[in-house]
Amino acid sequence: MIEIKDLCKSYSDAIVVNGVSLTLPKGGITSIIGPNGAGKSTLLSMISRLLPMNEGRVLVDGLDITTTKSDVLAKRLSILRQDNHMTARLTVRDLVAFGRYPYSRDRPTQEDRDHIDRALGFLDLQPLADRFLDELSGGQRQRAFVAMVLCQDTDYALFDEPLNNLDMRHASAMMRLLRRAADQFGKTIVLVLHDINFASVYSDTIVAMRNGEVAFQGTPNEIMREDVLTGIFETEMTIHSIEGRRIAVFY
Repeated sequence: MIEIKDLCKSYSDAIVVNGVSLTLPKGGITSIIGPNGAGKSTLLSMISRLLPMNEGRVLVDGLDITTTKSDVLAKRLSILRQDNHMTARLTVRDLVAFGRYPYSRDRPTQEDRDHIDRALGFLDLQPLADRFLDELSGGQRQRAFVAMVLCQDTDYALFDEPLNNLDMRHASAMMRLLRRAADQFGKTIVLVLHDINFASVYSDTIVAMRNGEVAFQGTPNEIMREDVLTGIFETEMTIHSIEGRRIAVFY
């Protein structure tokens, strides 16, 4: 599991993450929700060591991320950032192959190639494998970056807004794929999501943040309540149960 203890991040006088202590369970999908500026992406970036923390500790299966060697951590934890742009002109296959770097060190084995093919197939990218990224739609590129993360084959995969650039059909398909990765391959998936209904339908655990702090943590049934969501987002919401799923309606 991922243990977060008294995590803080500030810029000058602005506190972005304020003393967050949290345990993210192993297995399944945990979604982090909250309004803009709640500290969601900053928290995820500190967990993955992309961003230094001012105070606190993060342990991944007992390994302190600040002292664990990069090559060791890269085999435990992977991340897809929001700003997932590549300046080099790469094919989809080239990009996905980057996920194997912690193992191959640019000398891919047959096992690495099998992982690459599996990730391409999982995201239905085989027909696009030899296309350059700049020839793809935004949604196709996003799927390629997700494939790269899954190709890294870590126990923990963190995704910061994985539904960026995806329309409704492809966003739903992406959430189903991530759910399948958690269930079929035993991955622990941690997502930052803006769509609270996707969080409700596909998550095992929801963490709700506000003003740099954790306001609530629980199951979808515990978080998808009118009083909880209205307090977090300062927007009146109505919760409906549809086929056993709790869906928030707001305008």
